[in-house]
Amino acid sequence: MSEYEPVIGLEIHAELLTQSKMFCGCNVVDPTTSEPNTAVCEICTGMPGTLPAINQRAVEFAIRVGLALHCDIKETSVFARKNYFYPDLPKGYQISMYELPLARNGWLDIQSEAGEKRIRIRRVHLEEDTGKLTHCDGYSLVDYNRSGVPLLEIVSEPDLRSMEEVKNFSHAIRSILRYLEVNSGDMEKGVMRFEANISVRPVGSDQFGTRTEIKNLNSFRAMVRALHYEVDRQSKIHSQGGDVVQETLGWDKINNVTVSQRGKEEAHDYRYFPEPDLPPLHVDSAWIEQIKSALPELPDTKAARFVKQYAVTPYTANVLVAERAVADFFEAAVSAAADVPADKIANWITSDLFGLLNEEGMEITESKVSPQALAELVSLVESGNVNATSAKVVLEETFKSGEPPNKIVEAKGLAQLSDAGAIDTLVQQVLVENPEQLDQYLGGKENLSQWFFGQVMQATRGRANPSIVRTSLDAALQQIKDDRLSNP
Repeated sequence: MSEYEPVIGLEIHAELLTQSKMFCGCNVVDPTTSEPNTAVCEICTGMPGTLPAINQRAVEFAIRVGLALHCDIKETSVFARKNYFYPDLPKGYQISMYELPLARNGWLDIQSEAGEKRIRIRRVHLEEDTGKLTHCDGYSLVDYNRSGVPLLEIVSEPDLRSMEEVKNFSHAIRSILRYLEVNSGDMEKGVMRFEANISVRPVGSDQFGTRTEIKNLNSFRAMVRALHYEVDRQSKIHSQGGDVVQETLGWDKINNVTVSQRGKEEAHDYRYFPEPDLPPLHVDSAWIEQIKSALPELPDTKAARFVKQYAVTPYTANVLVAERAVADFFEAAVSAAADVPADKIANWITSDLFGLLNEEGMEITESKVSPQALAELVSLVESGNVNATSAKVVLEETFKSGEPPNKIVEAKGLAQLSDAGAIDTLVQQVLVENPEQLDQYLGGKENLSQWFFGQVMQATRGRANPSIVRTSLDAALQQIKDDRLSNP
């Protein structure tokens, strides 16, 4: 066990799914497919004499997130100029919020190693995104398509104490943003990025150490790796009697190290002052209540309901609700199979169906397996018409072709064989055809019972009812034992 513990706070930057940019009418486009510098105008490229105008839809989305994170929504907030110079910032400043953000003092409950833990949210505010730089040999290219895209910043208090908590918190935020339909969560497209403030301190101390900030982490994996490295680096410095330098770091994912970028900026370095071209932002309480009443059922509430309503485990419930589309699929399948326990359907989704989706890199909404098809398949299994082995084959075929399970069962002859007499005959045939193995079994090698079981199942191409096969096989083997004892 380490003698030092990490103290971590996250800043999460999420591009909002509006049609137009934060302060102009330019379209928001996919940066991975659009031609560079085609969704730009004089406002988002910082031309002199231009005036910004606030995107109302972006404000609504920000309020939606603030409410979901239990924040106080301020009826008056103020945009400010954050001054710094970088090639991807055409105006030489970014319009953001500083002293008077839109939402503050919220919280989010997550699972930690010690159980449920509350992570405080310091603020949620709006700003504009920057352009995108592409560095080539000896020069850089800038694309301003992203410049001015509405950006939501969520800032936590330094309440995170482990990588597990960091992962759970960041995944929970992503899930909420997707439930609210304000961000796609497509990390590979850069629409959600993390910055981590981290320090270490002796275990048991309540003092904060000198922190560093790791910028622009664009995946959960990169964030966890960077934090692991920085915890080790700072712990070694402290254990050797050194002092951690407060600075801004980048993550070198090739060499798996943090690298110094610049001295850590403080608020005064940005020379914040109210944006003179924008009046204070006023949102009335009636609009806030209207937005609140339209919020969907959020993941934590939905998970608690699933446990109570469907008798699934808390772990399974959390897996199901992590993505809204999966939760909707589950409930639709349960509704379509009223005679099947909900936990059986949950198990098929989280194991076999997830496995197929992961192999193909697909979302559940792209799958040819409908909720009704899965419900039909699980009903066939639970009624004894198809065994679990054959059902997996059916699911794979439905996944590939979209054919209903019952048609696949009929076409491939996969209906479960439950005729006890027919199974008895097959068991006797297997025992007669394998005298050497039978002698070994009778000689004490009783684990061969499982081999005989496999031979019977193979003879029926996996269609035989396993419990009937087991009963018949055990009875046949016991009868042979008894006959040997009575006729030595």
